[in-house]
Amino acid sequence: MTTTAPRLGPALVRLLLVAAALLGTLLATAGPASAHAALTGSDPQDGAVVATAPKEVNLTFSEQVAMSGDSIRVLDPSGKRVDTGEIRDMCSGSIVRYGVELLPGLPDGTFTVAWQTVSADSHPVAGAFTFSVGAPSKTSVALPDQTVGGGLVGTLYGIARYLSYAGFVVLVGGGAFVLACWPRGATVRPVQRLVVRGWLTLTAATLAMLLLRYPYTGSGKLADVFDLGGLRTVLETKTGAALSSRLLLLGAAALFVAVLFGAYTRRTDEKERKDLTFGLAIGGTVVAAGIAGTWALAEHASTGLQPGIAMPVDILHLLAVASWLGGLTALLVALYREPSVERTAVERFSKVAFGSVVVLAATGVYQSWRQVGTWSALTDTRYGQLLLVKIGLVAVLVGIAWVSRRWVHRLGEAATGTAGADAEAAAEAPGEDAEAPEEVDAERAEQLARQRAAVATARRKRERDADPERAGLRRSVLTEAAVAVVLLAVTTVLTSTEPARTEEEAGRSRATAGSSAVPNRPIDVRLPFDTGGVDGKGTVQLTLDPGRTGANALHIYVLRPNGRPLDVPEVKVAFTLKEKQIGPLPVLPDRIQTGHWSANGVQLPMPGEWLMQVTVRTSEIDQTTIDKNVKIG
Repeated sequence: MTTTAPRLGPALVRLLLVAAALLGTLLATAGPASAHAALTGSDPQDGAVVATAPKEVNLTFSEQVAMSGDSIRVLDPSGKRVDTGEIRDMCSGSIVRYGVELLPGLPDGTFTVAWQTVSADSHPVAGAFTFSVGAPSKTSVALPDQTVGGGLVGTLYGIARYLSYAGFVVLVGGGAFVLACWPRGATVRPVQRLVVRGWLTLTAATLAMLLLRYPYTGSGKLADVFDLGGLRTVLETKTGAALSSRLLLLGAAALFVAVLFGAYTRRTDEKERKDLTFGLAIGGTVVAAGIAGTWALAEHASTGLQPGIAMPVDILHLLAVASWLGGLTALLVALYREPSVERTAVERFSKVAFGSVVVLAATGVYQSWRQVGTWSALTDTRYGQLLLVKIGLVAVLVGIAWVSRRWVHRLGEAATGTAGADAEAAAEAPGEDAEAPEEVDAERAEQLARQRAAVATARRKRERDADPERAGLRRSVLTEAAVAVVLLAVTTVLTSTEPARTEEEAGRSRATAGSSAVPNRPIDVRLPFDTGGVDGKGTVQLTLDPGRTGANALHIYVLRPNGRPLDVPEVKVAFTLKEKQIGPLPVLPDRIQTGHWSANGVQLPMPGEWLMQVTVRTSEIDQTTIDKNVKIG
């Protein structure tokens, strides 16, 4: 028997409009790709004040990154670059650290460290922080407001990523549907156009990503897509190699499509057709796995925990997604654009879809464990929240698929009646032919034949539209396709979001790094003051040694504007850890000599960012309090 369906109608338009609205909302709120490598520490620390200029600046990251000569730039208060531009690889074991040496003879003031690199899973990451030598000062350094990987280039790159996934799903899933479920579909023009458009979409999107890659990870300027030097730089990276490999594999995929819709359709010998089907299945699987491998090579699976297992699992996951959602798209086109599609084809696809869901569930559980790590990360991180949305959409899709399977079984029950109707229609056709007068010329006979064919087609459409089982199957498959569009969008955004496990580990590393002051150095702070009275101006130079939790030695030097000691009646210090609601803890230093005050055994019970308040009194009525945040390890 055959299952037939009408052309695209109002129901399809309404559902696709809803899906497009949901997709637009999702992509509009997605924002630029989150960085998957995080800065977990630096020396000097962000906001640190050091007594003398350091010889180098080094940065520590949560995972491996790709560095260039401009990846770390150190700028003085006037905006002049003061580093040598030579990146030092200081990685050791699991510690990912890079540094850059500074020029000698740096003046006092506030320096800006601007850094930009690409994480191991292909996403750009950038940031900036400041440290001061001697005392903080004004700085003329202006950093760009645009987030790395954002702006117009980031939007275009994100669209290309989505289209590449969509093209892959349609190309692989559509081809698999024809070979495994509906061989006659190789001769159906709408199905042919669907698969070819999937190939064209994936090819165009891959080319766009290759051209946009340089400005996406660098300047952010759209004009840089024509920079041949930048393109050459991209081709030397892991992501560039993956994209160029994908283009080569798409050449093999084009050959597969040409044979599937050419030589395969012309084979009439059953044995030859089976042999060609086997060859296409093996070759197509290899090419599809290779294309899927280009994602696994350049993105999440290639870095982090167990990459040797994660990459094959990622390939299986992508192939299962394509077999299910791409086959669903091909089935939808067949139901709406082809006058008849065999019931056996629908039943075969139902089995393929079930197997794909099983593979998706197994690989998805592993990927979720690998990328999330803890139950709390499912709700506390953006990645976990998106993953919950994806799981929910998959559950909805499986539920709709179950409804579709029920319609397929009901079609089977109605097969006998439908077959009888087809036989009756076939029996009527010869009668109509007999009524044609023998004396009509060939042109008139051809015209009558077209009219009879149109009448027969209209009759079949009326019968089909009156069949509730077929209409129910079309509606359920259409709804599956609409949910699949949104699911694919969520998956695209998910691949551009920092994994929950990485985010939590980076947060713990930052907390550990942030809890320490400048490594192996005491805290040195210079604070200007003005009490408003006679001899009321000067500078307080404070040293806290070792700048850690527990007992510390505190030395305070009160200096005149000319740098000579200033004798003041009183100096007081207080420490407050607002985050833990500790303090203020008062410290009353002893006067050692003119301008020098000291206190031993200053106890700071916990690490964190402490507010240090220094009160200086220069007369009976003139005093002021100045403060500074310091990091205690």
